[in-house]
Amino acid sequence: MSTLLIEQILNGLQYGAMLFLLASGLTLIFGIMGVINLTHGSFYMVGAFCAAYAATATGSFAAAVLAALAGAGLYGLVMELVVIRRLYARDHLDQVLATFGMILFTNELVSVVFGRTPPFMDIPSFLTGTVALLPGLAYPVVRLAFILVGAVVAIGLWLLITRTRIGMLIRAGADDRAMVDALGVDIRRLFSLVFALGAVLCGLAGVMTAPLLAVEIGMGERILITTFVVIVVGGVGSVRGAAVGALIVGMIDSLGRAYIPITLYELLPPEIASTLAAGLVSASIYVAMAAILLVRPRGLLPARG
Repeated sequence: MSTLLIEQILNGLQYGAMLFLLASGLTLIFGIMGVINLTHGSFYMVGAFCAAYAATATGSFAAAVLAALAGAGLYGLVMELVVIRRLYARDHLDQVLATFGMILFTNELVSVVFGRTPPFMDIPSFLTGTVALLPGLAYPVVRLAFILVGAVVAIGLWLLITRTRIGMLIRAGADDRAMVDALGVDIRRLFSLVFALGAVLCGLAGVMTAPLLAVEIGMGERILITTFVVIVVGGVGSVRGAAVGALIVGMIDSLGRAYIPITLYELLPPEIASTLAAGLVSASIYVAMAAILLVRPRGLLPARG
């Protein structure tokens, strides 16, 4: 197995871990609450901005993590109480319009609070450097840490959903919210908890990507479409499906970016290959999604059935 292939597999795992942090919260919100929340990517942006400014002010990565989780979680909770709660009984078009409006509001709010100058967050000292995994393959420590965080979160969510009382209520609320409410469970409080949990996971993704990517206004919208692809591939409402979908999308994107240009440059003239490669790389995950939906219309691991 070549060094390039191993490196791209690791890159796919790292990208998949980030997508899972975003998709797991989004699929829980839609699967349990029935709300199409286009503002989900904004929580990722809020987490990244809070982390970058906390790291700049304190010099502490721990403070950056706490600021990202608290900022994204609190903003998500406020949004659920003020806006989302009024959309549960509305149709999906109303939900899309309202949450799209909240994207614009959030972008302006972040500009007012943090300014329009993009903050810069350094990689913390204990995550700098590389690890020699194989002869000729030195992989960044920060990317390995991202993969580890994604795995830990996936295990933690699985335990939460399948082994705790809160998880039992979440699964029951997804199946029959009226019955859960009739049994004396405060379903609105449960929905608020799920929504805040999804926002916290977005904040965690934000603080992990802030040292690697540019922190800027609108960064959440660019990742939101890919996140929707993940939950469609994996199955709406399924955390297991979100994990599988994130790995598939992450691998396709990473391997495609490495091998599609190489293959086309061997087969076509350079001026044609460069243009065609860019388009095929961008379209690869959508082609894969269409192929999967032809065989499994509800995704690979849907929440029900």
